[in-house]
Amino acid sequence: MSRLEDIAPDRWQELTSAPFAVLVLGKTDCPACADWSAELERFLEQDREFEHVRFGKIMLDRPGFGSFKKANPWLTELDVLPYTQLYRNGERVKGFAGGGIERLTNRLRKS
Repeated sequence: MSRLEDIAPDRWQELTSAPFAVLVLGKTDCPACADWSAELERFLEQDREFEHVRFGKIMLDRPGFGSFKKANPWLTELDVLPYTQLYRNGERVKGFAGGGIERLTNRLRKS
C-alpha cells in the first residue's frame, strides 16, 4: 500500500488537520503531476525519516472537491501544478510549485 494516499472528496479535512501532512495538488491530465506523484511514491517506499508525516494527493479536476476549493480560496492563485502544501495541525505552513524530493525534505525538516 502506498503512503501517498489518493484523497477522496469527503476525506480531505482528515488529511489537512493531521499533526503533520503533505498534500500534493494536481490534475489528471498533467504529466508533471504524474511524474511528481511517481517520484514521491518511490521516495516514500524507502523513507524512514518522515514516517510520522501523512502524505496525500488531490486531483483538482475530479468531481466532488467543491468544499475543498471553497475552504481554500488561495487555490485560485496557483499558476503551476503540481503544487505541494505542508500542513501542521490544520494550518498551512509551507508550499511550493513543482516537485523535487530535496525541496520537499528541506521544507519538512524546517517545519
